Amino acid sequence: MAEPLLRALARLRAELLAPDALVRAVASGRRKDGEPRWRRVEVRPVELKAGRHLQLTSYDATQAHTSNHLLGDDPLAGPAAEALDALLFDEPFGNWHVETTTHTHQLRVTKKGEALLHSTQRAAPVAVELEHDRDKQRLLPEDDPVYAALGLTDAQGRIKPTRRAKLRQVEEFLRLLDATISEARSSGHLRRPTPEQPLRIVDLGCGNAYLTFAAHRFLSHVRGLPVHLVGADVKQQSADHNSSVASALGVAEEMSFAVGTIGDVVVDPAPDVVLALHACDTATDDALARAIGWQAPVVLAAPCCHHDVAAQLRRAPTPSPYSALTRHGILRERFADTLTDALRASLVRQQGYRVDVVEFVGSEHTPRNTMLRAVRTGSPVKGGSVVKEYDELVATWQLRPRLGELLGRSPAGSAAEPAAELVVELVAEPSSGQE
Repeated sequence: MAEPLLRALARLRAELLAPDALVRAVASGRRKDGEPRWRRVEVRPVELKAGRHLQLTSYDATQAHTSNHLLGDDPLAGPAAEALDALLFDEPFGNWHVETTTHTHQLRVTKKGEALLHSTQRAAPVAVELEHDRDKQRLLPEDDPVYAALGLTDAQGRIKPTRRAKLRQVEEFLRLLDATISEARSSGHLRRPTPEQPLRIVDLGCGNAYLTFAAHRFLSHVRGLPVHLVGADVKQQSADHNSSVASALGVAEEMSFAVGTIGDVVVDPAPDVVLALHACDTATDDALARAIGWQAPVVLAAPCCHHDVAAQLRRAPTPSPYSALTRHGILRERFADTLTDALRASLVRQQGYRVDVVEFVGSEHTPRNTMLRAVRTGSPVKGGSVVKEYDELVATWQLRPRLGELLGRSPAGSAAEPAAELVVELVAEPSSGQE
């Protein structure tokens, strides 16, 4: 039942400032009346030389910012309380997820500005972790069996020096996946999985499935969620390799791997989460259209190359006064990357999703470091500035975006058949990026 927001936040405040009870909290999402400064903030207690502190890790579009605030003798009135109050009462976050040693609390702000607060008791109490050592903050420990099975660690369970970049990619992906699923569940857009109806994930173009296996391991063993994951790729070799790894890890019943194109893969019932990680060129468009056709609540897509729009830019005359953007080959290619993902984000948004375009990993690790995160809200955009902006952009550059065609959006902006009726026609083959 809805209740006044300030009263619900005050109740959460007491839980968040209980250093012997708080395990972890996450603030995310936005309210109808405003946008918070940060995309997401994590809160947890830590033990430092100066005493017990409340650690806030705030994430913007590109990086994390960590600050520590002393709890002191009176946690409800000290520096930690002041920093927390700025988050609770000044930042318009739409969702709060709070874990204590005995309970889990989920707060969601409604469109009317009221609070829906749901609390559940843990089956068994858990301990508060106060370690400040950043090496221990990995979402999966370096000696986790999944890393050994994937060949990232040596016989002593240490990450191989040549695989450090892959570990960083896995870690950053898991953080984005965790945050997106938490936001979708907190906002009520993703159902709560059960053993009878586990969280259903499909990875389109999974390749050798480093990120696929890490996602299953993290969600099932760290977050404790029942998960069933399907990986699809055009290579029989990938399916055989991945099935062997799943058997070695003892998760063959929870993971399956299919051979075929994005349009051929059969997922019944429809997935809750769709992943498309480094699928090549228009295969990302095919994966996004398939996800929309499934009405998947959560979509994470990390595009690889963007040849299609780049080729169209070379063929079409550059509109004035933008010749400088396409005169040089390297600038034209980079502009094509940005333009492609901007059009994709707009189209997915028009189909009833909340979309963020974020940095996947740092550019020093890979130049293909953009990820589209989408959470289905169920409210398609039929007109207005979003549609007009897309139509004008396509018309100005004389483009025919692959995703627009798959969704029945002609260059002139007229609508055709819905994506759900088009997905059976998808035949583009993904290039496996998880190798």
